Amino acid sequence: MVEVYDSVEQSERVKGWLRENGGAIVMGLVLAFGGLFGFKQWQVWNESKSQRASAEYEVMLEQLENERLDPAVANFETLKSDFGGSAYTALAALSMARARVESGQADLAESLLESVMSSGEPAPIRVIARERLARLKIDLGEPQAALDLLDAAPTDTGFQSRFAEIRGDALAALGRNEDAVAAYTEALELQETGVGYRPLLEMKREALEADAGANS
Repeated sequence: MVEVYDSVEQSERVKGWLRENGGAIVMGLVLAFGGLFGFKQWQVWNESKSQRASAEYEVMLEQLENERLDPAVANFETLKSDFGGSAYTALAALSMARARVESGQADLAESLLESVMSSGEPAPIRVIARERLARLKIDLGEPQAALDLLDAAPTDTGFQSRFAEIRGDALAALGRNEDAVAAYTEALELQETGVGYRPLLEMKREALEADAGANS
């Protein structure tokens, strides 16, 4: 009798607990399964969004290759408005900046590169934008501005050799040939095998060294 009583008592306790907590369990299951299905829907939506951004980007590149700047700008504006945080938008801004330079619109190119440098995603794109902006500053006759950009760069960018080369170009433009030679030497030392164009770097350095020898 004791065993029967105990089992009946336990059964009643379980029923009572379920009456008190059953709603919460059901709700938890609903939320769990709803979250699972919701996550899958989000994955599908996110993948679709990425594909649409990619398609818009490819169309923009095609327009630029065909020298149709105005239609390309329209695609770029769509990317900015509909896919603002996408890597495709940042890449598109880099391509658009190049097109602006080629069209003689350096001011617009600077603005685009500054935007990517400050908020582009993923982070390596920001480094690329800084490199291109520094090169553009030199081309525009602003070598000190290029140096300022390089000085403000993160210490570990993965672009140390390229940054050192740009620093050499800026220093050479400022007439600081000895410092430029040192920068080119650093660039050569940091340059990885198969990355960059080593003969050009060596040519730049040798030209400055020859110039220094001629003037000594």
